[in-house]
Amino acid sequence: MSANPAPRRFLRSDPSRRRKVPIETVQRWVFAVILIHIGGSPALALAAYSPHMEQVKHSTGVGLWIMSGVVGLATTAGVLLIHQRSLLSPWLVIGVLPMTVAAFYVF
Repeated sequence: MSANPAPRRFLRSDPSRRRKVPIETVQRWVFAVILIHIGGSPALALAAYSPHMEQVKHSTGVGLWIMSGVVGLATTAGVLLIHQRSLLSPWLVIGVLPMTVAAFYVF
């Protein structure tokens, strides 16, 4: 057995083959992911809880249902602004997706 085993080159990436990503791009994506988590969690929770509250009092369930749509749209609009995209985008559909799914159970 030799004293110096061969280095494992397949575990390291070649620095000349690495892609250079500007720090601003990384910051945008990190902030967007954080915003999706912070805004998406309440939107999903409000949409999931609205059918249960609708059984207790219809207006309360509808209010939670509407708030889930507003929070989802605001979150999607924020992500679009972070990436410097137009607010009139088909991606806004994702913001109202929890509201749309909950509508089936609320009404």
